Amino acid sequence: MRRRVVITGMGTVNPLGHDVETTWHAMLAGRSAISKNELFDASTYPTTFAAQVKGYDLAAQVPNAARHAHAGRHCKFALGAARQAWLQSGLDRFDRLDPTRLGVYLGSGEGSLDDINFTYMLAHAWKDGRCDTAKWAELGYKLLNVFREVEQESNMVVAHLAAEYGARGPAINVLTACAASTQAIGEAAMLIRENDVEAVISGGAHSMIHLFGVMGFNRLTALSQRNDEYQSASRPFDLTRDGFVLGEGASVLILEEYEHARKRGAKILAEIIGYGASADAFRITDQDPEGDGAATSMRLALADAKVSPADIHYISAHGTGTKQNDQVETRAVKAVFGDLAKKVPMSSIKSMCGHLIAAAGATELITCILAIRDQILPPTTNLSTPDPGCDLDYIPNAARKARVETCMSNNFGFGGQNNTLIITRGS
Repeated sequence: MRRRVVITGMGTVNPLGHDVETTWHAMLAGRSAISKNELFDASTYPTTFAAQVKGYDLAAQVPNAARHAHAGRHCKFALGAARQAWLQSGLDRFDRLDPTRLGVYLGSGEGSLDDINFTYMLAHAWKDGRCDTAKWAELGYKLLNVFREVEQESNMVVAHLAAEYGARGPAINVLTACAASTQAIGEAAMLIRENDVEAVISGGAHSMIHLFGVMGFNRLTALSQRNDEYQSASRPFDLTRDGFVLGEGASVLILEEYEHARKRGAKILAEIIGYGASADAFRITDQDPEGDGAATSMRLALADAKVSPADIHYISAHGTGTKQNDQVETRAVKAVFGDLAKKVPMSSIKSMCGHLIAAAGATELITCILAIRDQILPPTTNLSTPDPGCDLDYIPNAARKARVETCMSNNFGFGGQNNTLIITRGS
């Protein structure tokens, strides 16, 4: 018999709230966290808004916050989310966990860029169509902060969490774009199944609301440009959708081997029973238009979980709000669920909190846990104009009471990365 993997703790810091319950209540109310961009002056950009984490104080969440003073913005979110998850799991009161059997596995993005100084260096070192390398080096030594340079490495969030909790087991980070934290959680579950560890701190963190992040997505024409009605700009599955809304945040879960959690009396929030992964092998910025890769990911997760489509009560959709993604995901769900596709409800919380990129999957998995706990499904807001190519049950505009025991969570990333998790009620 394979080792079972359960979830015993969860935490989040995101645009809707700095903890799980605040976030959940905001989602069920259909609240929008989208506002004018306050992290830099985006007035000359095609997109002037984002879903930002506001009023966050690391010191209010983490006792030794000074230890992480040089951490990137997304890392500070992760530290707060991890603290919530760790305390809920009860591992802070358990002194018999071998630190070499505790791992950290995250999907987290690059750290905060030193945008202002980097731009200054480029402007002052560029001459006659080339970069004056001597001038560049001179300015770099004067201006760039060595801590910020180190914190740009994508594995730094893992390093901070490992140090914070004394985790001496595997310390791994993946950066597979929008699928990163779903992949991290799925592969962390594999570590527990294979008896490499007893518990893993897993999830994701990202913050791309900076000059280069917004510029890059604008150049890809991936962001919504509804500057005059930004609060309702994220419109997954709606015919009038024009792109996603960039968000930021972190969500962290404590994964644990079932018997280990049971013997120490931990409350089991949910059980991870299935994981699937695939690649489109198509284009680096577009999905396979037929949805074959996404469908493969879902089928693999169902097979791993040993359940059928009829056993799924809710699908947490990737649902970005781009023209292509929403139709492709719809095709993939139809391919996998067949006649059941129009009967299984699915929704996208990105309509409210924006796209958290590497942190999206972990945040969406937490909403699946809460849906099972409270027997209610979060809505897809701003869905008022049906798209003939998106004709499934997306739970439009209002939360819905429902029987929920088993959930599927999908995330698909640039490069054709597809990942699916299936969870069920813990026992």
